[in-house]
Amino acid sequence: MIEEKTAGSEAIAAAKQEKQAEGASKPIMRVKVYSPFKTYYDEDSYSISGENATGPFDILPHHHNFMTLLEACVLVIQPVEGNIHEQKIRISGGLMYVKADKVTVFLDI
Repeated sequence: MIEEKTAGSEAIAAAKQEKQAEGASKPIMRVKVYSPFKTYYDEDSYSISGENATGPFDILPHHHNFMTLLEACVLVIQPVEGNIHEQKIRISGGLMYVKADKVTVFLDI
């Protein structure tokens, strides 16, 4: 029985190492989209796309500090989780703040 637990522990450790190796190959950032009464998205992601007064734009990991007012658009988020395709959130406007691989989008302000 002890051998079974050891084998299971080794399998878990191998899975964690594989996931870390995947994450190490592609940089990620934390994206949070929320309004005063609801959180729409709060996960690690590869990118987020939106639109401001000058047009559409993308934010990727390691982006410089950035702040902008968002126009009515569809935010498109590429999540890290492999089984989930892009997340789309229709917004009527908001404020986006980017700093240190953290993107915060405030809606309904």
